[in-house]
Amino acid sequence: MSHPIIVGVAQLTQPKKVSERLHPLKLIENASQIALEDVNSPKIVDHIDSIFMVNIRSWSYEDAPAELCETLGIKPVHKVYLPDGGDTPQMLTNRAANWISLGKSNAVLITGGEALYSIFNAEKGKISLDWPKKGKPSYMEGNIWDGTVPFENKYKIKFPPFSYALFETAVRAASNRSIKEHNQYMGKLMEKFSITASKNPHAWTQNSYSAEEITTPTPNNRYICHPYTKLMCSNVFVDQSAAIIMTSDEIAEEIQIVREKWVYLMGGADFKNLHKITKRPRIYDSPAAREGSRQALNQAGITLKDIYAFDIYSCFPSIVEIITKEIGLEENDPRDLTITGGLPYFGGPWSSYSMHSIVSAVELIRKNPSFNIMVVANGGYNTKQSFGIYGTKPPAQAWGERDDSAVQEKIYADSLPNPIEKASGKLRIDAYTIYYDREGVPKRGIAIGTLENRTHTFAFIEAKADILLELEKQELVGQTFTVRYNPEIERNVLEIR
Repeated sequence: MSHPIIVGVAQLTQPKKVSERLHPLKLIENASQIALEDVNSPKIVDHIDSIFMVNIRSWSYEDAPAELCETLGIKPVHKVYLPDGGDTPQMLTNRAANWISLGKSNAVLITGGEALYSIFNAEKGKISLDWPKKGKPSYMEGNIWDGTVPFENKYKIKFPPFSYALFETAVRAASNRSIKEHNQYMGKLMEKFSITASKNPHAWTQNSYSAEEITTPTPNNRYICHPYTKLMCSNVFVDQSAAIIMTSDEIAEEIQIVREKWVYLMGGADFKNLHKITKRPRIYDSPAAREGSRQALNQAGITLKDIYAFDIYSCFPSIVEIITKEIGLEENDPRDLTITGGLPYFGGPWSSYSMHSIVSAVELIRKNPSFNIMVVANGGYNTKQSFGIYGTKPPAQAWGERDDSAVQEKIYADSLPNPIEKASGKLRIDAYTIYYDREGVPKRGIAIGTLENRTHTFAFIEAKADILLELEKQELVGQTFTVRYNPEIERNVLEIR
C-alpha cells in the first residue's frame, strides 16, 4: 500500500527594506519554484495534477492558481482555491493525503502567501507598488467564510482580538488564576514563542521579549483590549509565502526522490466546533481540538509522549491555552509549543500561517529523523481545528479509510438554544473584555453571559473611562448584573453602578 509523503517544501519572507516589493502571487511563485527544486527530481512536475491554494486576502487575482501553474509549467486536473480560515493549510494537506491515497491525485502542490506589509506601507505613502491590476477571483470553493453571525457582529465580535480576549477571561476564570497570576502566565507563555522567533531566520520579528515586556502596556505596545497588549496579538502585516509538494511513496520511488526528502503525514484530522459562539455550552474549551488530537494520534499509531514538539496556532494566547489543555499537555510540559515563533512574532500571513508550520516541521524532521511533530491549525473564532502529525514512518491507519462524521455530529449535538437577542433580567458573566482606543483610553466593555433561562446573550458594558478602568481590576466572570435591551442603539446593555 502506498502512503502520502511530503517531498518538497519552501518558505519565504520578503525583507522589510527591499525597495522592489513582490506582490503575493509572485511570492507564492518563488516559494513554489524553490519547493520544486527541493524535491530534486525534475519529473515531479509531470506528476503534479492538483494545485491547492489558500485564499489571498491582501491582493486579488482573477485566477491565481492558473497563473501559478502556467509559470511553473504545471497542467493540473484539479484547481482548489479556498476561502479564509487559519485551519486551511493543514486541512488542505489532509485533503491532499486523502486524494493521493484514494488515487484521485498523483501529486499535489499546496501553497499560499500574503503581502499586507507592502500594501500597508503603500497606503501610508512610504512606497509605491507596481503590481498587477486586481481582478475578482473567477472561482472559489464555497463563499468567503464569515466566522461570526449578525447578532454577534453587533457586539464587535468579528474583530479577532475582542473575541479571543473574551475566551481569555473565560479560560482565566476556569483556571482559578487571579488577574495578576494569569497575566504572568500569558507573559511567560508568549515569551517562549518570541525566543523561538528570535532564532528563526524566516521570522518577521527576530526579537525576543521578556514576559514583562509582553504584558506591560507602552506607547509601542499599546493595550488593544483586556487583557491583550499588541505583543500578544497576531501580526498580519507581513510579506510571507510557503509551498508544499506531496506525492505517494510509490511515485517517489519511481522518480527516484531520495528517502532523505521523505516526510510522512502520519496522522491528521479536521473538526469544527459550533459556529455560533452563543450556542457553545462552554467558551473556554474546544471539543474539535479534543477529538482532533485523539483521532490524529490514533491514525499515527503513537501517543502524545511520542511527539517531540508542537506548532500550536497562536493568533492569541487563549487559543494556545485551550488547545494545549484539550490535547492533554500539562502546564509544565517542557516541549516546544511552536517551531516557528508563532503568529505575533514569526508573522501571521492571514490564513497561510500554518503552511510555514508544516514546512518548518518537515525541515526539522529531515535533520532529525527520529522527531515526530504535531501541527495544530485553527480557523475562525476557535471554530475549527485541523491536526497533522509528521514523521518518518507511515501511518498506522491508511488515509482515506476513516469516517469522522459521527464524531462531528456529536460535537454539534452539544448545543445551547439560540441566544436571546433582546435581553431583560439577570445576566451572569461568562466572559468579557474591555477595548481601548489608540491613545490607551478604555472605550467600552463587551460581555457574554448566561440568563436565568440558561441561554447565552451578548451585552455592552457602557461606562465612563474611569469606571471601566476600575472594572478591569476586578474579576467579572461569575458576577451577575442586570441586562436591558436599549432600542436606541439596538443592543443589550449591562447596568453598572
